[in-house]
Amino acid sequence: MCAEPRHLRLHRRLLRLAEETLLLPLQLIGRSAKSVSGIANMRLLWLILVSYTLCRVVRSDQILSAHVGGTFGRSSREPKYKIEFHPEDSPFRPDDDQEYMVMPNKNGQKYICFLPRVEKIKSGKPISQLNTSSMIVETEKRIKLKTPDELLEVLKERCFIRQEGWWSYEFCYQKKLRQLHIEDDKVVQEFVLGVFDAEATAAFNQNLSDISTLKDPRSKDASQRYHAHQFTNGTICDLTNQPRETEVRFVCSEPRAMISSITELSTCKYALTVQSPMLCKHPLFQEERPVSHTVDCNVLPKDYKDRKMENDRFEDKGIIMVTDD
Repeated sequence: MCAEPRHLRLHRRLLRLAEETLLLPLQLIGRSAKSVSGIANMRLLWLILVSYTLCRVVRSDQILSAHVGGTFGRSSREPKYKIEFHPEDSPFRPDDDQEYMVMPNKNGQKYICFLPRVEKIKSGKPISQLNTSSMIVETEKRIKLKTPDELLEVLKERCFIRQEGWWSYEFCYQKKLRQLHIEDDKVVQEFVLGVFDAEATAAFNQNLSDISTLKDPRSKDASQRYHAHQFTNGTICDLTNQPRETEVRFVCSEPRAMISSITELSTCKYALTVQSPMLCKHPLFQEERPVSHTVDCNVLPKDYKDRKMENDRFEDKGIIMVTDD
C-alpha cells in the first residue's frame, strides 16, 4: 500500500486541531460543514481556527506585560491550541523532522508554521488525558520517585536565552541570570538579576516536603505547580539601593526546556518561569486535563526556495491567515 501524501497528513492534523479547539463554531456550522467537500471543509475550518486563536496569540515580544500579576496556569476557557508568531531575530527552532506548512497572511507575508507534537501511548489516547492518580500508581511501580532537583539535573551546564524586545535574558542553571542588550552580537548593556543562592533556596524550601512543590492558591489543577530556586545578590537597583533578586520557577511543560516568561513582581524583584519537560515525570506535576499545544510560526526566510525541502507547499492552495485588523 502506498504511503499517504504528506500534504494529506497535514490536512488531517489541521482538521483535528480545528475540531478539538472550535467546539462551539463546529456546533454552529453543524451538518452544513460536513457536507462540504474535503478540501473546502479543511480551508473553512483552518480560517476559523486562525481567526479564533489569533486574538489569544502571545507574541514573543509581549510575554512580559502579558504575565505581570498573572498565574502560571491556563484558563479552562482557552483553546487547546494557540498560534505563536516569533520575530525574525528570535525564530522558533523546530526539531529536524517536525511537520510544517507555509502560508501567507492577508497582506501576503508568508510564514512557515510548525505543527505541535502530541505524544500518545499504546492505547491511542494522549498522555495528558490519563488520570493523575493512575499515573502516580504506575510511576511508583516502575521507578523510585525522584525529587524535582534530581529530575532537573539534566539542565546542569546549560544556558537558555529569551529575547523580549530591547532586552535579552540569559539564564544558566544554578549559576546566573542576566538581562542584556545586544547589538551586533556584542553585549552593550548588562544587569545581573541574581546569582544562584543554594543557602537561600534551602531555607525557602525548608518547610516543604522532599517534593518541594508550590502551588498558586488560585489554582484548581496541577498546571500552576512549580519548583523554585532563589537567585540573589544581583546588580544594585537604582530605585531601592538593594541587589536585584529573582525566583526561578520550574514548571512541567512540553515539549522542550526553555524560558517561557519573565515577570517583575515588585521593584527589581523578578520571577522567571522555565518550562521543564523533565518535571512532568513526577506525578505531582502531571495534569488531569489536556494541556495547550502551540503552533509556532516564523517569518518565511528569503532563501527558503533555495533550501532542499519538500515541494508540497500550501502557499498556492488558497489558505490564508486572517485577523480582525
